[in-house]
This record gives sequence, C-alpha cells and structure tokens, in this order.
Amino acid sequence: MTAHDAFYLDRAVVRASFDRASATYDEAAVLQSRVADELLARVDTFNLRPRVVLDLGAGTARSTAALKRKFRRSLVVALDLAPRMLIEARRYQRLFHRFERICADATRLPFGDNTVDIVFSSLMLQWCDLYDAFREVRRVLTPDGLFVFSTFGPDTLKELRAAWAQADGYNHVNHFLDMHDVGDALVRAGMSEPVLDVDRLQLTYADATALMRDLKAIGAHNVTAGRSRGLTGKSRMQQMRGAYEQFRREGRLPATYEIVYGTAWGAAGRAGVRAATDGEVRIAADSIRRRGPR
Repeated sequence: MTAHDAFYLDRAVVRASFDRASATYDEAAVLQSRVADELLARVDTFNLRPRVVLDLGAGTARSTAALKRKFRRSLVVALDLAPRMLIEARRYQRLFHRFERICADATRLPFGDNTVDIVFSSLMLQWCDLYDAFREVRRVLTPDGLFVFSTFGPDTLKELRAAWAQADGYNHVNHFLDMHDVGDALVRAGMSEPVLDVDRLQLTYADATALMRDLKAIGAHNVTAGRSRGLTGKSRMQQMRGAYEQFRREGRLPATYEIVYGTAWGAAGRAGVRAATDGEVRIAADSIRRRGPR
C-alpha cells in the first residue's frame, strides 16, 4: 500500500461515523463552533446579496441557521453526507427562518452549473478529496460568486499523531494538507483570486482518554485505508497514553489544531478585476499569510 493509498478516505465510513455522532455533535464541537463563527464573520466583510447560499458539509446546520439570519431573502441550503446530521438540523429550522436540507456528497453536488452565489464550508473539506470538492464548487458557483471555507492543516492533532507513532505502525490520525497544497488545488479547479491564511488553536485535556472521547462525540474517527481494522488492544492504548504524557504542560495535555481559512471567487472573479491575459489564475505571494497562536 502506497502512502497515498494509506490515506484514502472511505466515504461510506465517513457517512456512518458522522451519522453515529449526530446526537452528540453540537455539545462536543467547541472548536468547530469557534471556527465556524470566525468564518461567518468573514462573510460579513463582503457586501453581498446572494440569491442562493450553500452550506457545504452543514452537519447539524448551526451555521446554516446563522447564514439564513444574515440572508433572510435568500434560498439557504444545508447539504451534508450524513442523513442523521440533517435530521438533527430540524431543530434549527424550528427556531429560525426556514432553510432547505439536502443529503448529498460534496464531490457530486445536485445543483446546476453557475447556480449558487455563496458556498460556505467550515471544517468539512478534510473529509473528502479536496480537488474533487473544489471542482464541484467551481462548477456550481456563479462566475462572480464567493467560496469561503476552513479546513485542517497538517499540524492538527500533531501530539496525538506522535503518541500513536510510538505505539504502533498504523494511521490513527487523518492526513491534512498544507495551506499551499490547498491553494494549488483551488487554482487547478479554476477558482479566481484565492486568499488563504492559517491560525492555530489549542485545546487542553486532563488526559488522552478525554481527547479521544471528544473526537468520538463529533464523529472524527480515523477513516483512512491505512487504519488498523482490528480492535486496539489495551497494551497499545496504554503505550499511546504514556507517549502522550511527554506533552503535558501545567497539568494538562494539549491538542493542537491548525486551521486553514480561505476565500476564492468564481471563474470571473470580483467585478472590475482584470483576468490574467494568458488565462491562468495566480495566487499573489502577499495574499498567503500565516498567523501564529493567539
């Protein structure tokens, strides 16, 4: 098995994992909510009046409800791979103005070409083939439409990855792409004017078991092809917990998350921006920024 094959994501396993976590997701998704709120604030910086807004990988639709409050006259759609997540989303429909729910795959969107004005996606893209998802976003996005997203970078859960590496030879943490690889995928998919930056957040836990419990509650299981298919024995689990202790600081164990934020536009870009004469789309060097921990 090649390194690429080892990190192949099984979409059926992804769907099943998030289905199981649907009832516990919102309570455990502290970091996910914080990142979504940051992404929603970024949408506010653009003076847009969209007809159609798509929340791609909406989960329980917390962000979809916020998008509907922002764009009350727009058709707002929550799309997710996991049907039980969308069942949980019904409570937000009762609390806020109505939005639509669609169960579908981000790499095969059930929308016509050039029909969506804003595609919003918070911490979903790491669960699918990034280029396939970007290509579909490019297809459904209007020429001057906005794509705003967040995903995880390679330093995410680096402590857990290192601890498991000392316990056995299997993948226990999913593979996350570097910001520059994300930018390259946007360009290859035909997006205009991509701008990316990175932030790092850190949660702390009393022990490794508490971290694993939180990951299970949000459905963030290892779903790569290179994962162990058997039960993880007590001995290996104890080795992992022991290895994680090397990171303990001030009585707590850290869990680092690297967040890649991005915006891009449809094929035409923003009004009044001149396209490259040779048809290529380029990322300006000064548009890629990296932020340190807060």
